[in-house]
Amino acid sequence: MLQPGRLAFTGDVGTTEPHAHAALQVLIVTAGTVELADAHHTRRRVRAAIIPPRARHAVRGGPGARADMLYLDPAGGAGRRLLTALTWPGRDRVSDWVTAAHALLPERTGAGAGDGPRDPAALVRAWTAPVPGPRHPALRKALDLLPELLAGPVRLTDLADAVHLSASRLGHLFTAELALPYPVYVRWIRLRRAIELARDSATLTEAAHGAGFADGSHLTRVCHEMFGLAPSQLIHLVRA
Repeated sequence: MLQPGRLAFTGDVGTTEPHAHAALQVLIVTAGTVELADAHHTRRRVRAAIIPPRARHAVRGGPGARADMLYLDPAGGAGRRLLTALTWPGRDRVSDWVTAAHALLPERTGAGAGDGPRDPAALVRAWTAPVPGPRHPALRKALDLLPELLAGPVRLTDLADAVHLSASRLGHLFTAELALPYPVYVRWIRLRRAIELARDSATLTEAAHGAGFADGSHLTRVCHEMFGLAPSQLIHLVRA
């Protein structure tokens, strides 16, 4: 599930090389065994972990390993609130990632950790205060216009002119009502648009151009930066 500010994934866990991404990652193992390694080469089998942004880590899933995984933009409402609620004595150590998960997921990290609700989006709602839907009519109009503008530059000043607001006022509405700053929101809807185009048989380059990225390499870099994943891994899995 891909929404502005969050990617939720439920499924098989494979093996990744050491990497770091911009998103805050929540990992909840629901079957099998999963091992995390940190930048200090410490390896640990985990039931759940919360990995802060920019923390270098590697994942190794055992046979039949499955998990719920959430990637939250640290600039988004859910990501900001979660980061505020957590403290990591050492943000680059796997032991602290597990401790953070115990603090917020006590019923999911001990015995019976695979039981209970499986909807990752419900976890986000449980942790964070609800963000109301856009109420201001100018913001609603801006959101209607944005998908048609993604193939090119989407300047806040131009969008504000189109909805008859100042750029500062429209930018404030994005942050206040969508819990995402305007540039961050645009990045997420570009990603979603590129995945939709690729799923509709566009090449990676065509999907990148259609969503406003410079080329397929630019789209790939953004995906790796945000999630540690390539677009090809998301195209056939993610639903909007």
